[in-house]
Amino acid sequence: MALLRGAGLSLKRWVGRNAERLERDYGDPAVTRIREAAQAADWAQVREGLAAHPESEDRTWLLWAVGDTAGVERWIQDAVAAEPDSALPLLVAGARWVRWGWEARTGALAKHVSREQFEVFHERLRQAETWLYRAAELEPSWLSPWHFLQVSGRGLEVGPVLARRRFEAAARRAPHHLRVHQQHLQQVCEKWGGSHEEMHSFARSSMLAAPEGSLLGQLVAIAHIEQWLRLGEGPGRQYMRREETAASLREAAERSVLHPGAERGRGWAQACNSFALAASLAGETQLARRSFEAAPDTVTEFPWQYVNSADPVLAYRRHRSSVGA
Repeated sequence: MALLRGAGLSLKRWVGRNAERLERDYGDPAVTRIREAAQAADWAQVREGLAAHPESEDRTWLLWAVGDTAGVERWIQDAVAAEPDSALPLLVAGARWVRWGWEARTGALAKHVSREQFEVFHERLRQAETWLYRAAELEPSWLSPWHFLQVSGRGLEVGPVLARRRFEAAARRAPHHLRVHQQHLQQVCEKWGGSHEEMHSFARSSMLAAPEGSLLGQLVAIAHIEQWLRLGEGPGRQYMRREETAASLREAAERSVLHPGAERGRGWAQACNSFALAASLAGETQLARRSFEAAPDTVTEFPWQYVNSADPVLAYRRHRSSVGA
C-alpha cells in the first residue's frame, strides 16, 4: 500500500554533508494539517481542509492522509449521519474503510492471510463501496470516489472488466491523473491477475498519451520494478540489465522527471525515487544519478520498501552510493 499512500515517518540521517529525509505528508503542509485534524477527531477542520481543496486541485492526497489515520472509523459515521446529503463525509468514510480493510488483510501474501482476516477485509471494503457509490451519485463530476473504488475493487476482486470501467470513470474526470493511473497499473500487474505485457503496454501508452513533462512516465519505471520483483533475484537482474529495459527507462525519464517542463509538487519526489531505483538496478549510472539529484536527499517510502521494508532510507543510501550520486 505504500505506493497508494506515499506518506512516511519523519526521519533524518546524515551522510557527510547531506541530510537524507524520509518524506512526510508528500512535503505538503495542507496534508499535515488535515492529518493532524483527523488524529484530533476534529471533523470541522477536516471538512474545512477538504473544502479548501476542490476536486480540480486533486483531493485524493488529502483523503488518503485522513483514511490512513487510525481512529477515524470511531467518529466519521456520526458526520455521515449528520450530513446525509453531503458527499464529503461519505468520501472520508469510504477512504477510511478502504484503508482499514487493507489493514485487516495486512501486506502478507494471500496464502499467509487467514480466512477470518479475509472476511473482515471484504466486509470493510463492501461498506466502503456503499459510501463511495453514494458519494459518486451525489457529486457525479467528482474524481475521488472512483479513485478509491479502484482500490476497493482490487481487494474485492471485481474482475478485469469492472476494474477497467472504474478506471475509465476516473480517467474521464481527470485524463492524466497520476494516482488513478498508478492504481490501474497495479490492477494489470501479474500479481493481481494481469500480465507483464499488459502492464508495460498500459504504462507506456499512458505516458505517451499525456503531455511531455507529465509524471505519468513514472508508470514505466514502476512497471520495470514490478517485473524485477516478480522474477526474483537472478532472472530479475538479467531482465533489468537488458538494453530494452534501459532504453525504456531513458525515454520515460526524459519525458517526465528530467523534462524541462516537468510537473513538480505532490508525487514529484516519489517519481524521481522510482526512476533512481529502476535505473540503478538497470546499471544506468548516469540516469540513476540524475534521478537522485532531481529530488536531492528526499527519500520516499515507495519504492525503497521493496528493497528494505525496515529501512527505506538505508536502501536509498546504498543505491545512491552505488551510482556515485
